[in-house]
Amino acid sequence: MSCVNGAVLHSSVQFHPNQCKMEYMRLYLTLGLMALLWSACQREVPKNETINGVWTSVGSGWIMDIQDSTRYAFYDLTSISCLPNREAGLDEILADLELHGDTLSFLKGVITYKFIRTAALPELCGPTINTEKSKDLLYNFEVFAETVKANYAFMQLNKIDWDALYREQKAKLSTNSTPADLYLLIEETLEKLNDNHAYLEGDADVYAALEQQQADGVEEDTEAVDDLPEYGDFQVADLVSEHYFKEELTKSSWLMRWGRLTDSIGYIQVKSMWLYAKLDIPQPLIEEVGYVDAYVQTFHQMYEGAYIEQEVAGAATIMDSVMQDLSGMSAIVIDVRFNGGGQDAISFEILSRFLAERQRVASQKLWYDGQFSPTLSLFIDGSPEAYTRPVYVLTSPQTGSAAEAFSIATMAIPHIRRIGSATSGAMSTALEKTLPNGWTFSISNEIYMDNQGRQYENVGVPVDFELNYPRDRQSFFRQIANNLEADKQQVLSAIKALE
Repeated sequence: MSCVNGAVLHSSVQFHPNQCKMEYMRLYLTLGLMALLWSACQREVPKNETINGVWTSVGSGWIMDIQDSTRYAFYDLTSISCLPNREAGLDEILADLELHGDTLSFLKGVITYKFIRTAALPELCGPTINTEKSKDLLYNFEVFAETVKANYAFMQLNKIDWDALYREQKAKLSTNSTPADLYLLIEETLEKLNDNHAYLEGDADVYAALEQQQADGVEEDTEAVDDLPEYGDFQVADLVSEHYFKEELTKSSWLMRWGRLTDSIGYIQVKSMWLYAKLDIPQPLIEEVGYVDAYVQTFHQMYEGAYIEQEVAGAATIMDSVMQDLSGMSAIVIDVRFNGGGQDAISFEILSRFLAERQRVASQKLWYDGQFSPTLSLFIDGSPEAYTRPVYVLTSPQTGSAAEAFSIATMAIPHIRRIGSATSGAMSTALEKTLPNGWTFSISNEIYMDNQGRQYENVGVPVDFELNYPRDRQSFFRQIANNLEADKQQVLSAIKALE
């Protein structure tokens, strides 16, 4: 059927012109409906999202450039610099990335960092700085200062007037200054900030110059030196665990020791939240610098995420043995009094054995450019065979960093109580950066909070039963080492009081 000038042409049937108009209208409505349905279907098809492009972090001064879905480049960014941090195949971080529209989530350890899509790399990231500029003392100090200004989270808490401190410290540099002078100046600035997680690592040349300076300035020390014993944290930890055990069950581990404290109470001592990874460390390097320094040099050559995964895998293997041996105990003591920290992911892996299901245990936010990032929740995945009977965590002023992440997470777990004294108060994750001359440093850029939004930087995570430990390191170690039985009885008395 067809319509021409209001008439319908057909070999045998004639139609009224109004009928033809109605046919036109039906056809029009049908086509319109089809167009609407097609449009709706088109909207339901997801966008062709891609992780390729340039991404700017929310709160950490990082730029990530992903090209051709095969390689990525990471940069440290300030208002005056853009320094290459790492370039590698995308496959090393791909499993840690998650894309939602124009937001890219990047999981490192237990923290998920957010990146926002950016039009292009900043111009600062284009040219490579020349050798002369990279070694310029003032430029290096300015990059350091810009990082601190943008990212240090505790200016207000520590009552720091940064503008005044910056001018004071910058004025100490002159045309006659040396790299050793710059090193000491940055170190002094970090001390004045009272940053619990700050560190500075130079190169071989500057350390040689500092040693020479020290040698040139050494004078005979006539001051009296006490002859009291000096203890290391691992040393005093071993003294304690050996005295505590009624029966030791430790197998193939020097970082965790476990066994029975009494017939019904298990005891786990966790000396550190790192050093669990099985790294291919060259034996000559161990002989040259020692195991720990060789370990550090080796993992610094790795992608951080892969290194942390290996740390967690090593700790998980040990915890499998621990829980198999102690699952029948009526209560368990976890001793982190001599644990200076390491990786939060280790802390969460240990605690996962004491949670029956995934649970929010803390939160954090990052400080940058005069504002906070959105608050991010931290979760621990549970275990199907979780130990949910009473657990008592021993803490002290020497419980630091990732061991404090462990402590603050226990506040969200009802069957875990804390005994001892408040932790050291070094809660923030360290934001690591590289200077133009290759030195590395870190600054605290994170506010770490419990589930109620309370923070414990400087003051430490509190306990449920106070044992009034000295906050001075050696005073605490000596008190414990010289009175091992008294220490054990104190702990047992505290457990009884909390039952």
